[in-house]
Amino acid sequence: QVQLVESGGGLVQPGGSLRLSCAASGFTLDYYVLGWFRQAPGKEREIVSCISSSDGRTYYSDSVKGRFTISIDNAENTVSLQMNSLKPENTAVYYCAADPSAFSLDTMFEWGPPHYGLDYWGQGTQVTVSS
Repeated sequence: QVQLVESGGGLVQPGGSLRLSCAASGFTLDYYVLGWFRQAPGKEREIVSCISSSDGRTYYSDSVKGRFTISIDNAENTVSLQMNSLKPENTAVYYCAADPSAFSLDTMFEWGPPHYGLDYWGQGTQVTVSS
């Protein structure tokens, strides 16, 4: 059974950092397409960062580029999102999503919202940036 479990969310002051982790079970992160998404109240789900083993590409949305870093730990079978210089507008529920089909990021964008063609989603973790 495939499962994704996020952790690491919480309350942080503007300018602070958080590291989100997503533990995958039921499949290994050897061949994958996966990403971090977020949804703020009243807003559509949006891509934060994604990565595919198919084409080796990594994508960051313009709003987080240079501040957030996605990484994979194959030994622990986890994918993390390091978030630095957080801003109040980064407040949202953050979701990890993955698919072992390992299609390219172009294909993922073609699928589009809400699920971007990704079959497996975590339950989400709340990130609140506030003073």
